[in-house]
Amino acid sequence: MKPTHLFTTLALCAALAACGGSQQKETADTMNQSPEPGTDGNKYVPYEERTGEEAIVYFTRDLSANGLIKAYEKVNGNISGKVAVKLHTGEKNGPNIIPHEWVKALMKKDLKDGTIVETNTYYEGDRYTTALHRETLKVNGWTFAPVDILDEEDTVTLPVVGGKWFTCMCMGSHLTNYNSLVALTHFKGHTKGGFGGSNKNIGIGCADGRIGKAWIHTTPGQDDQWDISEEEFMERMTESTKATIDHFGDRVCYVNVMRNMSVSCDCEGLAAEPVVTPNVGILSSTDLLAVDQACIDIIYAMTAEEHHDMVERIESRHGLRQLSYMKELGMGHDRYILIDLDNGGKRITAAEAAQGLKPFVQK
Repeated sequence: MKPTHLFTTLALCAALAACGGSQQKETADTMNQSPEPGTDGNKYVPYEERTGEEAIVYFTRDLSANGLIKAYEKVNGNISGKVAVKLHTGEKNGPNIIPHEWVKALMKKDLKDGTIVETNTYYEGDRYTTALHRETLKVNGWTFAPVDILDEEDTVTLPVVGGKWFTCMCMGSHLTNYNSLVALTHFKGHTKGGFGGSNKNIGIGCADGRIGKAWIHTTPGQDDQWDISEEEFMERMTESTKATIDHFGDRVCYVNVMRNMSVSCDCEGLAAEPVVTPNVGILSSTDLLAVDQACIDIIYAMTAEEHHDMVERIESRHGLRQLSYMKELGMGHDRYILIDLDNGGKRITAAEAAQGLKPFVQK
């Protein structure tokens, strides 16, 4: 990723004005007070040490269009009206993104009037401008359904209730045109976040490319575009996600595809690190924290050889703070009932989901 677009203090002040009235003052005050980030983002919390109620997460080993449909149909009960399907559509010829033919089959069956939504990037690359982005969408096969680049025209601010870094987050303005949100996520590692699940897909993926993403990534007035890291980055990204899911309420669901899991994000395209973690399956839930937590639990339940690179990436970036901060903000449950869709809907553990995995082979 090229650190070429720097967010200036002047642009920040202009963006804050969009929050309006007293909220503008609160946002400025919050960002000026420099809240203290949380800790222990590099420490995995075993299931038996967690507290609270259990959510429902569905699981299938069927990595195919049929598996995607099966997982989605378990969690789509509240999806109605004008539906936004949030994908990471990838840089040109990215090798690890969710296959577009799978998404095409899902949308043809269950989301005939759905719209794929994306935002432009904060770094210069194949999706930095709308024109470049649309060219990349064609190269990667996202031509079977309408694609709305949410920040193509303007931005909108949504409130962040209970956040310590923000009182509002800047999003692509088209986001508010939709009634429901389907987060269709390629679960993988991430250079800044440690891992990229539904939280990252929404928190970074709905923030607009010039203002919102800059609030998350960059301290104004210095030269490093990516200076915000570790726990502070996880918290800022999670607060962005909260603004979006609060907007949609119960009209949102999450599907995580654990396939081609490089330690690199799909934004790195062909430059992504080689995949060494085994493919697993597809998970879905109406609980954001639960679906990302279940994916992490399955990673940690793998053998040391299978998960070494992914765990190192997650812990070295303090990415587990995504999970603990989601819990602090009331964004879901870190305890869950994992339902095996391949075996009559019986309850299984993350360790059972991670059994018998085959070494990854690039197809």
